Amino acid sequence: MARSTNARRPATLASLAAELGVSRTTVSNAYNRPDQLSPELRRRVLETARRLGYPGPDPVARSLRTRKAGAVGLLLTENLSYAFRDPAAVGFLEGLALACEDAGQGLLLVPASPEREDVAAVHRAGVDGFVVYSVPDDDPHLAAVLERPVPTVVCDQPEIENVDGVGIDDRAATTALARHLIELGHRRIGVVCMRLGRDRNDDFVPLDRQRSAHFHVQRTRLTALADAFATVGVDWATVPVVERFDHTTASGESAAAQVLDRDPEITALICTSDILALGAMAEAGRRGLRVPQDLTVTGFDGIPEAERVGLTTVRQPVLEKGRAAGRLLLDSAEHGRPRRVTLDTELIVGRTSGQPRAAAQIWYGP
Repeated sequence: MARSTNARRPATLASLAAELGVSRTTVSNAYNRPDQLSPELRRRVLETARRLGYPGPDPVARSLRTRKAGAVGLLLTENLSYAFRDPAAVGFLEGLALACEDAGQGLLLVPASPEREDVAAVHRAGVDGFVVYSVPDDDPHLAAVLERPVPTVVCDQPEIENVDGVGIDDRAATTALARHLIELGHRRIGVVCMRLGRDRNDDFVPLDRQRSAHFHVQRTRLTALADAFATVGVDWATVPVVERFDHTTASGESAAAQVLDRDPEITALICTSDILALGAMAEAGRRGLRVPQDLTVTGFDGIPEAERVGLTTVRQPVLEKGRAAGRLLLDSAEHGRPRRVTLDTELIVGRTSGQPRAAAQIWYGP
């Protein structure tokens, strides 16, 4: 069938300006700089644009002209669904989104599976800067981000010379948690930790792997625990530490089972995240162990579900982390040196920590 020669040509910025009897700059300002127009004029421009079918300025052409994408890239070395499933990641994402909203910027998620080496997503990302959320120091996606000539802010890990960062004092926070358990009398402990490297190791962690972990937050927390318990005579080489690659409650359950099978006499199970701790509590219940009468369980993060069940944990301000990272990135002033924002944490003593069961307390002593 022949195409109709009477079809109306799509409206353009020029034809819309001619229809309104205004300049093309005026039409452009209605979309890009509305503060330059009176509310009445802007409303007239937009209403006429809708009537004529004008879709607005081409964002691709605009970005080529201004050399600005108008968006922040969030590098998350997890599958995309993790950003919407993990409570701490959700809180961080909300804070970053709020900072972007305040600055009139978009937010582009740049997921990168930890088991993939392909960094094409980083190279393709049309963004004005990157926020990197908790990645190992040897991650190829991180290296690709640092090769881009755009500002970068790293949240949590790793700390990189000459790159802005946002985080907490993990050593101090973990030490406070360890001292709480020590004061209660715990000496025979086990640990469940998040992944320590990009390679999968769902098993016990030897000392050399703990000390060389590429996820430095986990390395710092394990080191802080080892140092704190060493002050009361605990040989860290005898403490069962189990690692899990996937960050799920099911991982916490299976890891806790490994620790308890190895040493049924432990009195406290320290988990480096609340998600893992919630799984550990489920495993304790499955074995008929009472928390905390038979087994103390602790976490880290302060997610809502942990607070609901009364988990002893370290609360960190995940939403404020995201907001601070966004503000740091979007602050365009030249500062001449890397900036570091360190946020406060709080030890939350809940219902899941108590004194060791009597037999263990007598045997191991305070």
